[in-house]
Amino acid sequence: MSTILVTGAAGHVGGDVVARLSRRGHTVIALTHDRPVPGARALTGDVRTEDLGLDRQTVSELANEVDLVVHSAAVTDFGLPEHRYTELNVDGTANALALAHRFDAGFVYVSTTYVCGETEGVFREDQLDIGQQFSNDYEHSKYRAEQLVRAAGLRSVVVRPGIVTGDYRTGNTQSYKHIYQLLKVIVEGKLRTLPGNYSATLGLVPIGHVADVIVAAVEKFNDNVGRTFHAVGANSLSLRTVSDVLAEYPSFRIPDFVPPSTFSEFELDEIERRYYQKVGVLYTSYLRRRLEFDSTNTRERLGVTPPAIGPGYFRRLLDSCLRTGYLGRPEPSVAEILASLQAKRSSA
Repeated sequence: MSTILVTGAAGHVGGDVVARLSRRGHTVIALTHDRPVPGARALTGDVRTEDLGLDRQTVSELANEVDLVVHSAAVTDFGLPEHRYTELNVDGTANALALAHRFDAGFVYVSTTYVCGETEGVFREDQLDIGQQFSNDYEHSKYRAEQLVRAAGLRSVVVRPGIVTGDYRTGNTQSYKHIYQLLKVIVEGKLRTLPGNYSATLGLVPIGHVADVIVAAVEKFNDNVGRTFHAVGANSLSLRTVSDVLAEYPSFRIPDFVPPSTFSEFELDEIERRYYQKVGVLYTSYLRRRLEFDSTNTRERLGVTPPAIGPGYFRRLLDSCLRTGYLGRPEPSVAEILASLQAKRSSA
């Protein structure tokens, strides 16, 4: 069993990774700002600073303990100033690499499949520099951080999750970010027209699969130094499927996706235009790209099978959002209405 330092240990991905590593008998040291993490020894730190904000004595003690650093700390929100991504995602990775070097420890970096940028087709695990342009500063910052990992000269492994979504079986999630935020303004009717292609694909991946891939990369680290693993579903979800499933829910508004070449935000009414400028524009590139992510290394070298991503899984995500009230409350089904009427007749 290893001693593993996990940055971003209180985050959506980091928390699941810590729990799995702890259950499997590893000693886990969790770096957070100020939150305790079950199953781990917590340290307060800041990836933006040298030695991740740890004092000299702590660094000296950890140098004799830590076998591996799992760097999952990152800012993943869209639409922030560019310097926020640089200081947290790029400089933060540089600081984590420097500390791992002092520890003579291995390094597992949690990136994103969307370092592929605005490319289309199949993006392989062994690809990084393909002349891509980037849709936003988040994607670009993770690409820059991967370049740092490759150039650092450390024993390292990279794990690239897709769009992290809820539990595969229940659809439940602890974090309503990215696609959830877009879905919310869509089903509430605040964005009724969006530029997109119905054949475009979204690389959704359940949170549990992401954590499983990271843990497998940790436990099979020595056999896979220098490799990259995609933590993705067995397939991407088409925008056509997304639209068709949304149409099954009477309480949801369904958007029209129009060809990007014909879309103009200035044809939207004032309120919808504001929502588009504030939320929609952050995600429109994901509504036009036709992408599949190769996961050969993950399947063959880690032995982790990607889950199928289809209408059933997407329904479970939506149902979970309805149970919690994030996407409003579901309208009663026909069966429920008939049952209610029958009950009223019986009591009359």
